[in-house]
Amino acid sequence: MPISPELLEILRCPKCKSKVEINAEKTKLKCVNPECSLAYPIRDEIPVMLVDEATVEKD
Repeated sequence: MPISPELLEILRCPKCKSKVEINAEKTKLKCVNPECSLAYPIRDEIPVMLVDEATVEKD
């Protein structure tokens, strides 16, 4: 089961508290704040919302 829109609406970046968006491949949740730009992995359909697990993804 993919991440529901309701869950996506309440999830926030743990570092800066901005919204996150799912990427096209549905493998990461990316912070929308351009100053943060952390991307959190999705493993086994579960978002791993830990700053230590995130990668920086600038556009």
